[in-house]
Amino acid sequence: MSTYSIIRQAISDMHQITGMYDGYYREMCPHAIGTKNGKEQVLVYQFAGDTSKGPVCDPKSKQNWRCLEVSKLIDVKVKAGQWHTADNHRAASTCVDHIDVEVRF
Repeated sequence: MSTYSIIRQAISDMHQITGMYDGYYREMCPHAIGTKNGKEQVLVYQFAGDTSKGPVCDPKSKQNWRCLEVSKLIDVKVKAGQWHTADNHRAASTCVDHIDVEVRF
């Protein structure tokens, strides 16, 4: 199964994912997947793990949105657990301009 397919299914089922991105282990809840300027991208809410700026310290921060290129995600796995999000989901949606699948609340 492709990384895109794994993430797409996780969005449909509202499951967490884990994986490596830019050399950092991340725990995320994917919210939307599709393309932007022809590249496959995913909008995630990262609630644990590391980033280039250090570890995620507040798993409820409105600053935890990440726009990631699907091709750069490595070793993506679905993980059971609580769903994480922030109420500024719409403000972060510039990540994907052609949405394939999006979380429905």
